[in-house]
Amino acid sequence: MKRIFTFCMALLMTLCSVAQTDTTAVPKTAPHDDTIRIGGMVIIRKAGSKDREIIHDREYRMRNRRVEKPSNLSTNWWIVDIGFSNYTDNSNYVNSAFDGFTASGITKDDLVARAGKSRNVNLWFFMQKLNIAKHVLNLKYGMGLELNNYHFENDKLLFSKNPTLISEGSTSFKKVKLAVDYLTVPIMLNINFTPNRKNGFGISGGVSAGYMYSARFKTKVDGDKNKVRSDFDLERFKLSYIGELTLGPVKLYGSYAMNNMWDKSLDMTPYTLGFRFSNF
Repeated sequence: MKRIFTFCMALLMTLCSVAQTDTTAVPKTAPHDDTIRIGGMVIIRKAGSKDREIIHDREYRMRNRRVEKPSNLSTNWWIVDIGFSNYTDNSNYVNSAFDGFTASGITKDDLVARAGKSRNVNLWFFMQKLNIAKHVLNLKYGMGLELNNYHFENDKLLFSKNPTLISEGSTSFKKVKLAVDYLTVPIMLNINFTPNRKNGFGISGGVSAGYMYSARFKTKVDGDKNKVRSDFDLERFKLSYIGELTLGPVKLYGSYAMNNMWDKSLDMTPYTLGFRFSNF
């Protein structure tokens, strides 16, 4: 009898010890509370509340977060493009020499732009994006400056003004370039494949209209610089096809002119390609 009593007392003390050290017990909840247990974590949703309590050593609160809808009209100020300028040359140099626009002996090879050194820098004052359909289809437009620098392979090339004459001198220059700048207004249709993401994926296409407000020919040799300002019979207005590709944080742009960049004699179609630094 004593052995049985001793055994029962020992069993009772063991059960009490286990009950006191059980850390996985579910906290007390109100009758209408919802309780979910995942491993060692307990999630309690109180009756009549959208908040949830998670108990796992510490107590946390999870609140419902509202997803902000994109604005129907977004504005991005001071966008910068950095890329390369070049052109396709379909000129007839026999006719341009007959017109007195190029000197005798000047050929297509003399006006080849140096790839990699002929640069395009655009500074857009602003660009706006207007929602058309569910922020997937948008209208993008803006205004800014297009700055193009054409460096030539022929380091003896010369541009004269009044009248314009492209010729070859006897001096080899360290730098020979033609700079042409436009005030430009672009307009594009944009397709945003991920409208709820800041850095998503999209594509844009459209046209731009530019007005040439400045042109200059610049040479440099032994530290001496010479600059000739003139329109050099360049076409004042420039119409271009334009495009933009958004790949997350990376944005690419490109343009291809619809018209000849010269007003007479030569036939060159300019194009650009580069990186765009903007918020959308």
